Amino acid sequence: MSGEELLVAITAAGATLKQAKTEKKSKAELQPLIESLLGLKAEYKAATGQDPPSAPKGPSKKDKKKKVEPEAAAAGDVAAAPAAAGDTESSSKKAEKKAVKAAAKAEKQKQKDDRAADLAAKRKAAEESATDMYGILPRVQSQERTGKAERFVKIETLDGAMVGQRVEFRARVQKVIPAGSKMCFLHLRQRCATVQAIVRADGDIPAAMVKFVQRLTIESIVDVSGLLVAAEITGAWCTQKTVELSFDKLFTVSAAVPQLPLQLDDAARSEKMEKEMGKVNQDTSLDHRVVDVRTMANQAIFKMQSGVCRFFREFLHSQGFQEIHTPKMISAASEGGSEVFKLNYFKESAFLAQSPQLYKQMTINSDFDRVFEIGPVFRAEDSNTHRHLCEFTGLDLEMTIVEHYHEVLDMMDRLFVHIFTELQANYDKEIGLVNQQFEREPFQFLVPSLRIDWQDGIKMLQEDGVEIGLFEDLSTTQEKRLGALVKAKYSTDFYILDKFPLHIRPFYTMPDPANPEYSNSYDFMMRGEEIMSGAQRVHDPELLRARAREHQVDFSTVQSYLDSFDYGAWPHGGGGVGMERVVMLFLGLPNIRKTSLFPRDPKRLIP
Repeated sequence: MSGEELLVAITAAGATLKQAKTEKKSKAELQPLIESLLGLKAEYKAATGQDPPSAPKGPSKKDKKKKVEPEAAAAGDVAAAPAAAGDTESSSKKAEKKAVKAAAKAEKQKQKDDRAADLAAKRKAAEESATDMYGILPRVQSQERTGKAERFVKIETLDGAMVGQRVEFRARVQKVIPAGSKMCFLHLRQRCATVQAIVRADGDIPAAMVKFVQRLTIESIVDVSGLLVAAEITGAWCTQKTVELSFDKLFTVSAAVPQLPLQLDDAARSEKMEKEMGKVNQDTSLDHRVVDVRTMANQAIFKMQSGVCRFFREFLHSQGFQEIHTPKMISAASEGGSEVFKLNYFKESAFLAQSPQLYKQMTINSDFDRVFEIGPVFRAEDSNTHRHLCEFTGLDLEMTIVEHYHEVLDMMDRLFVHIFTELQANYDKEIGLVNQQFEREPFQFLVPSLRIDWQDGIKMLQEDGVEIGLFEDLSTTQEKRLGALVKAKYSTDFYILDKFPLHIRPFYTMPDPANPEYSNSYDFMMRGEEIMSGAQRVHDPELLRARAREHQVDFSTVQSYLDSFDYGAWPHGGGGVGMERVVMLFLGLPNIRKTSLFPRDPKRLIP
């Protein structure tokens, strides 16, 4: 527009603004009119190089309030005219100054708003590009090695001595605890160790990072790094009670689905809490075992299970035993009976081994002297009890003897004392974690272990009012009752019951030389339940065949075993231990399925 056209536009805009003020429009309604007027003035100055002339001002509000008679105004008042003109001019200048001041204020506010919008845009852009602080890692596909594995630390090692150090590690997200929009707490877990971590949106940490952290799903796996600081509240929530992590970097390695099949807090309830709040159904836990075993108690249980095998192997190695590995698919039932799993083996039938018993003895006849095995054992027993499994881990051993089967008994006594002692010495923390969920009295044992003759054990039961004969096998209830009597009398949860009646033992059991109705056999008991059976084995081929006939064993099914004794056989004995039972009873757990990683029973073949 030309200068004249701009003046016309400025005048019109000024009139519109003036009218709006007269009508007492709101500030929000006046603002665009002021901005429009200022814009036109700026355009006029740019076009002409001069400020636009001031528009003539109308009468002030004060003048409008004065009532002037029409006839006096028409006649004119010569004396009052100069004063009125002066008042009008003064009021116009004040109004102009006020308008200019308002316009300047509006311009200043606009500039402030523009700067805030620009800053917000820059901050958003910075947050969106903050890929070095948080986000989702690319799939770990062995693309490269950056030394991260060497830098990562274990949560269980974090303590007060490390305060002030930068640390980084990979862990599961156990809890997400938002604290407003600018702070979030995490509980991070590695197996049996947890630590609290904190992120705050201040300084260099964007609010978007906090929002990202707050959206993490429980049980996701993350890489996190930051400064280890002293815990604000010591002794609370996590296992690492004196420290917490103030982190500034977090990346998701693997995100868990939002809805888990079971909640770990529910699965980890103590037995006391279960009475008040209910418990997770056992089948639900076992159906989703991968999640279930993440609880602290379950992690501890399976650490200790590993320890039992380690201490078993460790002790026997120290005593000159050799580890062996025997077949688990065999041509016939290894110990007779119908409790075997049958399977197709090409054009023949095969069976899953009930134990490595016969092969252990054959290796003794092969001059191995002392052997042991840790391996699966299969029993097709339709027993849906708290202590039976169709597949369990057997801890088996066999050794030569010189003159008495108590040489074997002594060895096994020292073996179990070693296992119990090492468990208590090396797994005190894990025992404590299990006790938080399953509170039990500590396992007690004597050194050397208590030994009770079968007849003395039966007498204890009879004196307690239990009806049982000398040659009857013990029922589960009677076993437990005898265990309670032994505990009350001898203050031990572990004892050896020796000299069982011969007729309730397998065909390869050596008869007692003093009384052939009894045998050189024994059971080891924990908290009133059997965890191992053993005996001196028959090494004389004629007696072995005679015993097999008494038990109606088909010779064709064990011919290789029987033949091995014809070539010269060492006197020997041994036993077989149920590993899951040892762990269950040492900890006092209510069900063997809690100590079997993926249990197999008559009703369960998955997962």
